[in-house]
Parts: sequence; structure tokens; C-alpha cells
Amino acid sequence: MTDQPRPDVLPEVASWLRRRSWTAADRPVERLLAAKRAAGPDGTVSVVLPALDEEPTVGEIVAAVRTELMERLPLVDELVVVDSGSVDRTAERARAAGARVVHRDDLLPRVPAAPGKGEVLWRSLLATSGAIVCFVDADLREFDPALVAGIVGPLLTDPGIQLVKAMYDRPLETEGAVVPAGGGRVTELVARPLLNLHWPQLAGFVQPLGGEYAARRSLLERLPFPTGYGVELGLLVDALEEVGLDALAQVDVGVRHHRHQDGQALGRMAATIYRTALERLDRSHRLKASADLVRPMLTQFDRDPEGLGFTGHTHPVTALERPPMRTVPEYLEHRAFP
Repeated sequence: MTDQPRPDVLPEVASWLRRRSWTAADRPVERLLAAKRAAGPDGTVSVVLPALDEEPTVGEIVAAVRTELMERLPLVDELVVVDSGSVDRTAERARAAGARVVHRDDLLPRVPAAPGKGEVLWRSLLATSGAIVCFVDADLREFDPALVAGIVGPLLTDPGIQLVKAMYDRPLETEGAVVPAGGGRVTELVARPLLNLHWPQLAGFVQPLGGEYAARRSLLERLPFPTGYGVELGLLVDALEEVGLDALAQVDVGVRHHRHQDGQALGRMAATIYRTALERLDRSHRLKASADLVRPMLTQFDRDPEGLGFTGHTHPVTALERPPMRTVPEYLEHRAFP
């Protein structure tokens, strides 16, 4: 993160931003390979791509990971695509590019599969063996394998780190136009306000809903997995409760290009994420908005002009409410006249 200006976050979050936010370049590959060798079985890495009708992109991602991080550099030990019912050639493309392809319904078949990304991620733990599990969305374009190395790196080099999220610019590309920071609409409109208000310790995460993150299997296996789009928020909140903020981290991996969904799909995603948050608020008896549970501040992030990192800006989330207009005397007077 850049040094100036600093967002107005909790002191522990400000400290976390300084100590637990890195760039992929901060850990050269030679250091990662040495740490992996030293870790032995604890340094094994599985990469998982959850996939549903991702024929145009899944092959390129798989080929890049296999070529760069398995054959050229022995950083990744296992590459698995979990197909959740594709009707296109997703499975064929992934297999041809070098992934092991597993169908979601073949994992734990006694339990009927539910639809949703979280279901696939949860079941993927049955199909993988690495001590570190790295999730990558299968719809990424212009994929750079440095993304995987970047988010796996802190887990290999620091035994105190348990979960690492990727942070990146997410441009909105639609109808030939590009809005540099226009992506991540559900993050800005739903997830970030929820986290800032109810879990302010997580206010420092640039991309809390990003689908690219890595974690220790020993943590993932202790966490519940929401079956749908709420999985990223749920895992982040539950990880905070389970291991504490200092065990979480984020790594800047540059720019992420992927398919954008329409407004209705985003609405469904937002509703699921909100429901996931409500479940956790209820579970922890935090639904009542008492003074110690709500911090009325919202921190947002922009890439700094030099392109060297992200800058946080904090805005108050006001609690001001206007009374019903029918209680305002001037309005009543106005209504008395035609």
C-alpha cells in the first residue's frame, strides 16, 4: 500500500495494511521455491478452478499454470478443474490443456449437490491434497500465472499466514468501452459497506469478493462454505473469527479481466451476499446495531497515479434521517392550499 494518504481505519487495520499488504514482486520465485522445499509436505500446492461453461477461457488458464508453475517452475503440485455441469466443452478444453477434471456430482455423491460456486469450492477439498489450496476463477482473460505465485507466496514464506486474497484493478469492459475502475460493483455497493459497518477489521481488503485467493487446507477444512456467491464473504468473515486479522493478507497482482454479469445477475449475487452476512450477524448475536458493533465509516481504494499501489480513502456513513414529510409543518401548510 502507498504511504500517503492513509485511510481512517481502525488502528489495527492501519497496522495490518502496512504489514500484510504486498505485491507479487515482493517475493521472487527463487525465494518461493526455496521456501517450498524447506516446508516439505506443508508446502504442497493445489490449484482449483471451479468451472461452469467456461470453454473460451479455461484452457488458457490451465495451460499457463501447467507450463509456467508445474513444468518450468515446480511451484504447483496439483491442478484440478471442478466442473459443475457444463454443457459446452469446458471439461474437454481443461483436460486437453493439462488439468485433472472432476465433476462436482462425483464428489461426495451421497449428498445431493446444490447449485452455486461455494458448493464447488467446498467439494473441491475432496478432490485435492495440497496443504495450500489456491482458488482461481475460470473466466479470467489475459491470465498471468504470476497471480497464483503471488497469492501462494506468503503462505509458503510465512507460517503465520493462513489466507491470502488477491487485490487488483478490475476494469468494466462493456460494449467496446472500458471504465478503468468500474468493475466490482457488488463489492462497492454491498460487500464493502457490510464489512466496514459490521466487521471493520476487514475494511482494509481491496477485493473482499475476489475469486482468487489461497489458504491453508487446515483453515479451509474448519470453515463452513456458503454454497452460492456468498462464499467469498463468508470465508473471509469466518477466517477472521477463526484465526484473527494478522493471519490474513492480500497481494497486489495488477489487473484482472473477466466476464461481467448483467444487472439482474448482480442483484441476485448481492442478495446472496447480504443473506450470508445476515446469517453471520445472527450467529454472533450482532444483529442489534449498538454503538460498539457499528463503525459508520467506509474505506475505498484507488490505484495511485504512479501505478505503484493502492490508496485508501475513508468516508463517513451518515446516520442522519429526515422525518416523514407529513410531520413537517411547512408541508402541512402547503397541503392546505390547492
